Amino acid sequence: MAEVSAEARIEAPSGKVWERLTDFGSYGEWNATHTSFPDGGPETLAAGATFTENMKLMGFPAEVLWTVEELEEGRVLAIRGKGPMGVIVGTRYSLADADGGTAVRVDGEFTGAAVALMAGKLKDSATAALNESLRKLAGLVA
Repeated sequence: MAEVSAEARIEAPSGKVWERLTDFGSYGEWNATHTSFPDGGPETLAAGATFTENMKLMGFPAEVLWTVEELEEGRVLAIRGKGPMGVIVGTRYSLADADGGTAVRVDGEFTGAAVALMAGKLKDSATAALNESLRKLAGLVA
């Protein structure tokens, strides 16, 4: 298993950050690993909703079938997906009010036999992508 996380303070109200975070049409503007949603994002954002995303990590393209596992409107979005080579990917976004701004935390995990072969490089690449994504997200909402 490879676990990664990133945190940032974004100088915008949490509602504005949440709106951008859940606007699947604008993912390409801030999400560093996103390349496309071949069928669009989830029709309705709710626990159990599924959607497919094309991504690129460590230079490799991957298609992930995501399921929304947890949704607390304005605060938490957790998704888990099945990728190539039996890799399971989890991503959890958490938002909290922070003195007029928003504290954003992203936690990710990768499991599967293929992950063991490249866990160190995967952690480095995914952590860099999370930090870049939060920087871009902050630039869009601040």
